[in-house]
Amino acid sequence: MPRYPSAWLEELRARSDIVQVVSAYVPLKKSGRHHWGLCPFHGEKTASFSVDGERQLFYCFGCKAGGDVFHFVSEIERCSFSEAVQLLADRAHMDVPEMEESEEYRRQKSQRERLMLANKTAARFYHETLFKPAGAASLAYLRKRGLTDQVIRRFGLGAAPDAWSALTDHLLQEGFTLEELRLAGLTVIKEPEKGSDGKSGKRRAFDMFRNRAIFPIIDMYGNVLAFGGRALGNQQPKYLNTSDTPVFNKRKGVYAANLLRKQRHLDRVILVEGYMDVVSLSQFGVEGVCATLGTALTNEQAQLMRRFAPQVYLGYDGDSAGQHAILRGLGILEEEGIPARVLDFPDGLDPDEYIRRDGLAGFQKLPAISPAAYRLRRLRADLDLSTAEGRITYAREAAKVLRSLDPVERDSFLKELMVQTGFSRETLLEQMNLPGITPATVQERPRPARLNSGREAPASEDVTAQELLLSLIAGGQIPRGMAEEEDFTDEELLGLYRDLMAGASVPSLIDRAADDEARARYTRVLMTPEAEDKDQMIAMANDCVLRIRKNHYNRRLKELETLLTNTSPEEQGQLLQEAMELNTKIKKLSALAPASKHD
Repeated sequence: MPRYPSAWLEELRARSDIVQVVSAYVPLKKSGRHHWGLCPFHGEKTASFSVDGERQLFYCFGCKAGGDVFHFVSEIERCSFSEAVQLLADRAHMDVPEMEESEEYRRQKSQRERLMLANKTAARFYHETLFKPAGAASLAYLRKRGLTDQVIRRFGLGAAPDAWSALTDHLLQEGFTLEELRLAGLTVIKEPEKGSDGKSGKRRAFDMFRNRAIFPIIDMYGNVLAFGGRALGNQQPKYLNTSDTPVFNKRKGVYAANLLRKQRHLDRVILVEGYMDVVSLSQFGVEGVCATLGTALTNEQAQLMRRFAPQVYLGYDGDSAGQHAILRGLGILEEEGIPARVLDFPDGLDPDEYIRRDGLAGFQKLPAISPAAYRLRRLRADLDLSTAEGRITYAREAAKVLRSLDPVERDSFLKELMVQTGFSRETLLEQMNLPGITPATVQERPRPARLNSGREAPASEDVTAQELLLSLIAGGQIPRGMAEEEDFTDEELLGLYRDLMAGASVPSLIDRAADDEARARYTRVLMTPEAEDKDQMIAMANDCVLRIRKNHYNRRLKELETLLTNTSPEEQGQLLQEAMELNTKIKKLSALAPASKHD
């Protein structure tokens, strides 16, 4: 992939003042060294969103979002890094430089642009056809389903005429080639067969979608990637979808992603099965709805939905196929660490049928049950609990479900399970085979605290001091010789220190984070610390260095104490000498410590 020249990016970053950029989206108020406001990425009533004008960084102490101006624009506009760069370049009136691109990249880019343009032109053709005589059957179908012209236009719905090549002929006239239409999945080409005389017949080209209501599949950036078509007659399949193409992969997108991007502060995404479910729920005022694209939920789709909301509600059909798909969907969401709930539609209805029957008020009252409750319900539906065999099987399978829950949630299900199966609490707990728990135990042992990454897994107090020291160094107010590499036992902090010493700018360090968690930490650490002046900053840095080194020397002394009991007399002499030197250093540091305190 091409890259922007680093010097040009640095200039763009310098000319894109983060306080001004963020202020266009969030009202900010200066307090101390930072500007504060309500976080635009999660709902809150108390300002925890901080913008550091000195370091050109932002950080939310609530949801942990953080980064530089490029990351802010990318998150707030829900766009790619390249698109964020383009937006900021336009704002700063800077020309985007030509990037070094391989011939293959240029070819693929050109092809993608042509195919997406073909799809966009096709979408316009289908939508215009819907309101012409050739689209009368599709329009009648959509209106029979209760859709208004407003929602039809919002989703860009259309009609494929009952003709062999109406779209193909139109796009050829627009200048697209038959090969481009084939690659886009808009046209099917049937190669001629040779006759008995050895001669080939005529090559035939016909539309992929004929006599169908059309649902354009649009990505989060507004590009038309593919189409879904609903049969109007007895055609099979009932729903026909574009196959994978150079611009479309059904595993990676969701229907109505373009609308999800426009909806702010969603507390959940509702995932349904069908296009019509999405359109119908949207018409009734339900926000945050999307659907899979003719395939079961994938990990890629789960990751995409997580960009729009912190949890996902599964609103699949009430039939057996939909209920089975819920179980698989819950597994995918758990793999991705996404909290989930299941919407419980009564009477075997699908979302479209239910909301047209009970309206928005009824939809909002639907119970959203937990994954464990749903799995237990499915188990009960498949077993006869009036028999001993059914109760035993249910107890065993239910124990597998409850085993992964936290103690409080598990306990709430245990009481009901005891009544349903007749087994005692102790028996059910034993069946769960929980680690470190006997049947009579009702609480889990506390889990050990997770250690920080680092060469010595240092104590949290030590890491805190290293983080503050690094933040002070990043401001350029601390003498370069005050800290040393040995002061940073945390690998991430050591890497940042080395980069700073090599001359890297503070905002550029954020780009080196391996993932979102690392970027959040880098941002928090590199934000400007609250201090009155340069002298106080130096005093704070000195205090950090003293604490870090004193802790380091004390840890080494403990190591020496252990080594002294397992070494030869000759080696003991060297260890004792090192211990004496460490004690001398600790005494000197202790004598210096009070001088670093500033009231």
